Amino acid sequence: MTLTTNRFAEAFRLFDAANSEDPTLETDDHGQPIAKELLYAQRMSACLDRVAPDAPEAVQLAARAQHIRRWHIPRADFAMTRPAYHQWRNALKKYHAELAGQLMAQAGYEPELIARVQQLLQKQRLKDDPEVQLLEDVICLVFLEYYFLPFAAQHPEEKIIEIVQKTWPKMTERGHALALQLPFTPEALALVTKALG
Repeated sequence: MTLTTNRFAEAFRLFDAANSEDPTLETDDHGQPIAKELLYAQRMSACLDRVAPDAPEAVQLAARAQHIRRWHIPRADFAMTRPAYHQWRNALKKYHAELAGQLMAQAGYEPELIARVQQLLQKQRLKDDPEVQLLEDVICLVFLEYYFLPFAAQHPEEKIIEIVQKTWPKMTERGHALALQLPFTPEALALVTKALG
């Protein structure tokens, strides 16, 4: 999936530089501290490479920019209600799309491809656009592989089951098959199985 175009490499560099400013640190697979959203971006790209090694350039760019500078719009800025949660998510999508577009323009991309990446990041026409659906599969797979168990540790079981039941319909049949092959811990697998049972 490696694209050697200068603008592609420059866009990734700019995305990663933006995400490396995340004040929240996590530990990578080698035990090293790393900016949270930079690690997320790397995981998105790695997952996309496994799932669709020949993914179009726009999808590769959108995957890398999926959470770009996400900390800039914290959840705490919105009321703890369901409508406010959706407002927050929509604000994030718009922000990610705008910032990714600015950085892509800086890297030398034309408006057409910028607009396409922005469509992908805003999940427009999810069920009608195979590339949006591919991105959604990768988002769900990364969540299930890396973030599901930590999330589960912070919430009651019924909430976890609800999240899995909401995540599953967003994915394709292939996404489902790939999800069930993830290296779940017995605890995580039990939760997923219960949610889907």
